[in-house]
Amino acid sequence: MPHALGRFLAKRLGLSLLTLWLLSVVVFLGTQVLPGDPARAILGPLADPRAVAALNEQLGADRPPVEIYLSWVGGLLTGDMGQSYAYRSPVAPFIEAALVNSLKLAGMVFLIVVPIGIGAGVLAALHAGRPVDRAISVAGLSLTVIPEFVSSIALILVFAVILRWLPLSATWPPGAGPLTQMQHLLLPALPLVIVLFGYIARMTRAGTVEALSADYTRTAILKGLPWRTVLSRHVLRNALLPTITVIAAQMGYALGGLVVVESLFRYQGIGSLVLGAARAKDFAMLQAGVLVIGGFFVVTTLAADLATAMLDPRLRTGGRR
Repeated sequence: MPHALGRFLAKRLGLSLLTLWLLSVVVFLGTQVLPGDPARAILGPLADPRAVAALNEQLGADRPPVEIYLSWVGGLLTGDMGQSYAYRSPVAPFIEAALVNSLKLAGMVFLIVVPIGIGAGVLAALHAGRPVDRAISVAGLSLTVIPEFVSSIALILVFAVILRWLPLSATWPPGAGPLTQMQHLLLPALPLVIVLFGYIARMTRAGTVEALSADYTRTAILKGLPWRTVLSRHVLRNALLPTITVIAAQMGYALGGLVVVESLFRYQGIGSLVLGAARAKDFAMLQAGVLVIGGFFVVTTLAADLATAMLDPRLRTGGRR
């Protein structure tokens, strides 16, 4: 069994490394086809072409694309993300600060939505076809289609402007403690909770309904096991396998895909950093930011694979008993 788990993890790790390499190629090619160049973005549209050419040569932006890519990848392997064209300083500190902020927001989101979503999905499955099930399903579907900017504005008006229960900005004062930080993150976390709740609840419900009708559940009930034991050891253990994968994918989405929420709440996360880098033609910052987001997706997916393998040994032994 340990050898089978090792082979399973080695295969997943190899696929993850291949995915990261392909992502680096796509990110680099994407920055190469963007209009404009770094020197023009720094000096402005009215700058002399000779000054623009000289600055591009100084920045190394006039080198062949293959040479630029190999230099960039080589730097990444040694921990060097390059120099920001816009800030004229290393990229890594900006990426690290933005990543920490985004991880705090994502952690706040999943601290709220995971127990609520899983609990609602299990409750709906246990009352399948009844009013409770229909209410949870309709609420989940309805909340999922609400755009983040709409729910964000509504929440700001209600909780920050009218009721004044929560801070308007997600940026806390310097030296703030964990409770103060959580208070500032609660309002921007709620639009993400609204969107993700439906996905997690629906996936949990589907897995739980399938597990409740499985042969192993009926066998456990016929053996006379307590219902709580049947639910925890037999139903939820199998029902949550697809939910874990969904949570991992949504974790990556919450990290880098919500530029709108970060902009509305003036929060310096990785998504807003990447957007600002794209606008400023800061290719080094843009490439590093997108690659970090992709790497986070890969890591969370790998963690989900490991978790599902621990819960279901068939996934790591090719279905063999």
